[in-house]
This record gives sequence, structure tokens and C-alpha cells, in this order.
Amino acid sequence: MRIARIFFSRWQNWLGMLLVLAFIGMAIAAPLLSPVDSRNPGPMKVVGSNTDLRPHPPSPEAPLGTLPRQISVYHGLVWGARSALFFGLTITLICAVIGVLIGAVSGYFGGFLNSFLMRMTDAFLAFPVIAGVVLIQQLITIAIDNMGIQYSLTGIYVYMVNGLPYEVPAGIKATFDLLLKIDSVAIALILFSWMPYARVMNTTVLRLKDVDYVQAAKTSGDRPSRIIVRHLIPNAIAPMIVLAARDIGSMVVLQATFVFIGFGQGSPWATLLVTGRDWIYAPGGILTYWWVFLPATLAIVLFGIGWNLLGDGLNDALNPHSV
Repeated sequence: MRIARIFFSRWQNWLGMLLVLAFIGMAIAAPLLSPVDSRNPGPMKVVGSNTDLRPHPPSPEAPLGTLPRQISVYHGLVWGARSALFFGLTITLICAVIGVLIGAVSGYFGGFLNSFLMRMTDAFLAFPVIAGVVLIQQLITIAIDNMGIQYSLTGIYVYMVNGLPYEVPAGIKATFDLLLKIDSVAIALILFSWMPYARVMNTTVLRLKDVDYVQAAKTSGDRPSRIIVRHLIPNAIAPMIVLAARDIGSMVVLQATFVFIGFGQGSPWATLLVTGRDWIYAPGGILTYWWVFLPATLAIVLFGIGWNLLGDGLNDALNPHSV
């Protein structure tokens, strides 16, 4: 009750919670709000002729207008909420698990292991995410180029040897398909976003491992793994929840940013912006075709703000000393 009272005492926390619930509701109700096209299911829906390269204003078929090739902004916005939630929750959960385990193990055992893992954490902290995205993207591109595989007009993958095509074996084709599907942004965010969890968990475990109930568990012969999982992590989880709530929004904003500048894939909101960016500033002024950029931009910004405010509210409630 005390935690709930503290959380709901600030209007910012209410706003953050309502924004998050709105996006969750949109993601759950996406099939009802905007049914998919059975001929071409996915977050992008064509509501007219895909040869029409001019954006059209809102209409009954497209409540928020269309992009070039008559892609419905409303459909992409609704289904983009589901994609954003899945991406943010998945990447954040993976980062949190990695960071919590590294921080808890290093803090509990201390000594050389603690020094080594924390120096490694600091090294990863010093590496910018954008550099990681570029590096991973280049490695994938080099791997694909070195395979020497092309996509033929007949719809199959082939090797070109002395100008003659040879069909690619199934095993190599599967590897090639996997490389094409790898999301460099997702991998980079996982590799370079777990460190805050490790740092905070390490600091908390270093403080908790000498308290009476942990010492009692050691005396009773509990294994280190049991002590870490049962006694240390549960009592250090509050700051992890706060970090995770903030990171869910940040991951989606970063993903959209990278997709917009040409890296990665899988963000319908960013894809909407990429598809319509040539019309952001068009004859007649920046607001002439407002629907090509304003709805998607607002969705990305409000998604990030909502989770950030929710994280701040959880911090106030779970850590009263921060209020």
C-alpha cells in the first residue's frame, strides 16, 4: 500500500502509466483496430494502388492518410505498437538477465573475478552503441559477400562459377538466409546495454552479502548459486525493475533511430518515417503532408516518454530515498 500511495501521488507517474497502458492496449487490440490484409499480412498495408507515389490525406480507408505507394499510416502505427513492445521487452529482458548474472556473481565472489568482470563491464561501457551497430552490420555484409551467392531470376539462390549458375546446397542456403535475417541493431543493443544492470547489481550485492541472513545461509551450508538466486538477487531486484522500465522505451527509440538512418530492420514506426521522408518537406511547407511524419514521430516519442515516466515513478516508489 505504501508503494502504491507513493507511486500514485505524482501526476507524472499517472501519465506514464496511462501512456504505457495505451500502447499495450493498442498492441493487444491490433487485429480489431486494423485487420491485416490476408493477401499480404504484416505491419504495412496497401489501401490503394501501390503505383501511386503521392501521399494522400486521411480518408475512411486510411484514417491517418497514406504514404507513397498507398501504405496506410494508421495500420502501420497500430501494428507498430505490437512490434515495439515485443522488441523493447525482449531486448531489455535479455540485457537484464546478462547484467544481473554478471553483477551478482562478481559481487558475491569478489576478489580477482570481481575486478576482472567489472573491468570488462567498464570496457563495454566505453564502446558506443552506434559503433557496435556499424561493426556488426559490416561483419554480416562481409560474410554474405564472401559466400558469393546471388538470387536468380528463377527465384533460387545460385553460385556463379565462370559465368555459369549453380544451385546452392540447402545447408548453405539456410546459413545465407539466417545472415540476411540477422538484426544488427538488436545484437548491438544486447551486447552494449547490459552493463548498467551489472554495475548496479554488483554494488548492491557487495553491500548485501555481509548481512545476517546471507551469513546465516553460508553457515547452514547453502551453495553459492542458491544464495545468489534465493537471497541476493530478490533483495536487489528493485533497481533492476527501474532500469528495465526506462530501457524498454529507450530500446525502441534507439531501434527507430538506427532504422531511420539505414541500419537494422523491424521497426514499423521507423519504416513509416523512412517511406515518407521525401515528403516531410514538400512544396507548400513542412506541414503540407503532416501525416507522413507526425503520427509515427509522436508514437515513438510518446512510447519513450511513457516508459521513462513509469521508470521514474517506480524509482520513487521502490526507493523512497530518491523522493
